[in-house]
Amino acid sequence: MKLSTKGRYGLRAMVELARHYGTGITPLNEVAEKQEISSAYLEQLMSSLRKSGLVHSVRGAQGGYRLTRPPNRITVGEVLRSLEGPLVPVECVDETGVGCARMEDCCTVVVWERLRDAINDVLDSMTLQDLMDSGDK
Repeated sequence: MKLSTKGRYGLRAMVELARHYGTGITPLNEVAEKQEISSAYLEQLMSSLRKSGLVHSVRGAQGGYRLTRPPNRITVGEVLRSLEGPLVPVECVDETGVGCARMEDCCTVVVWERLRDAINDVLDSMTLQDLMDSGDK
């Protein structure tokens, strides 16, 4: 499984918003500048994050974004799934039920299920606060 720039850049932007949590609205151009992400691309990412309920947006001259919850209550997994969709190594173990015709007789499905669970367990055990704290070292 390989994350796209959407996931990687979106997570960086969320950590940047986490750094400003509790101080009000953070302008998008400030996030873009600090994280070296184009404002146009970042706007697309923020749209997905807003639809997922992870950020709140304010329009206008004094507009920008803020987290909807404290950084210690937003997991890395939530952010990545909102941008990337299900985090699975292969489509047959996507929990939306896609599966495949060989699912019941597949001798390798247990590998893909364990890998899916391990990936999600790691990402759901880490919060934006954890990422901020690890960067302070």
